[in-house]
Amino acid sequence: MMSEEGLHNMTTKLMPKEELLATGFKKSSLKIGVLAETNNDENRVCLSPEAVGLLVEAKHEVLIQTNAGEKAGFADIIYSEQGAKILPTYQEIMQADIVLKVSHLNDKELALVKRNQLLISSLQLFSQTRNYFAQIVNKKATAISFEDIMDNIQSFPLIRSMSEIVGVSAIHIASYYLSHSKYGNGTLLGGIPGVTPAEVVIIGAGTVGEYAARTVLGMGASVKVFDNSIYKLRRLQNNVRENIATSTLQPKTLMRAIKNADVILGALMHKESVIQYKIPEYMVSAMKPGAVIVDVSIDQGGTFETSHPTRHNNPVYQKHGITHYCVPNIASCVAHTASNAFSNFFAPLLIGIGNQGGVSNYLKNDQGLRNGVYIFNGIVTKSSIGESYGFNYRDLDLLLAVLH
Repeated sequence: MMSEEGLHNMTTKLMPKEELLATGFKKSSLKIGVLAETNNDENRVCLSPEAVGLLVEAKHEVLIQTNAGEKAGFADIIYSEQGAKILPTYQEIMQADIVLKVSHLNDKELALVKRNQLLISSLQLFSQTRNYFAQIVNKKATAISFEDIMDNIQSFPLIRSMSEIVGVSAIHIASYYLSHSKYGNGTLLGGIPGVTPAEVVIIGAGTVGEYAARTVLGMGASVKVFDNSIYKLRRLQNNVRENIATSTLQPKTLMRAIKNADVILGALMHKESVIQYKIPEYMVSAMKPGAVIVDVSIDQGGTFETSHPTRHNNPVYQKHGITHYCVPNIASCVAHTASNAFSNFFAPLLIGIGNQGGVSNYLKNDQGLRNGVYIFNGIVTKSSIGESYGFNYRDLDLLLAVLH
């Protein structure tokens, strides 16, 4: 006769059990390459030394091109101390599994793209040619534009970080030129007792406008914000939590504000399908002599009729006695801060890709990163690119669904 203990063990074995499914991925060790920037106006780098240290600790190999972080204040020796390999040429960096660069890859770098490689950079879609996409397609590589990567609240984390930096930086730039003996009128942007504070007008109530307004208020100047979106104006007031003057873009109200302004920040973000609004030249000519315009949206055509793009090495010009600062890449002026902001995003992303066994597995579980993919294994996945440049395109979700 079977004992009570034996009967219990047999019963346990016969009981139905939950099906055990594969829930994890085999981790992979990645070879990550960081290219040096070839654009003279780009000073940022995608990974800081601290981020490299985290990646090396996670058993990944990191290749840094010589002087890639120099303009951001990160010397090669600091990267080396964190475990990176410092390599002198872009050809060596292009052997990595994943290649990062702030600006898009140039023709020489594209020629070395290899099959199944992952490229992460900005895209700047409307400045591209068909050949740029064709080279990535022909090499069967995957490309992600970081400006299109979304997070779990449907915002664009890298664009937001750069916009926050730009909003703060733009006001400091304006303050410098406003007090300048040649380009300004000797006015201190911040207020002091007994002296009327400077007046700042911000056109655009997005992230740039919000952080610019915070900075202006912190410096003791007065600020007025204009936008045609009541929702954005209300959100800005709620976020800043101070009594701040706001208005829609009504010509008479705007003209009064412009005449009294010491600084105007143009931060209107234009959508492709929306008619672009610009501050007319006659309004600019009515400003105080020595006043300053900072046109943050110059890369989208600008906010003022009198604006045209400038460079970091020659950032300002004057028209109607008004100083115009129209550098498209303001965040690059504070490259150390901006590079750390990039690293805060890229380091966890790369570690996550390694933990899930590669980018294909990671993309299946991250809708936000999928939004940044425009070519996957040589197949165009953005309809805007396919239609504009004559490529067949496929839905990325369908492509990932057939992968095992």
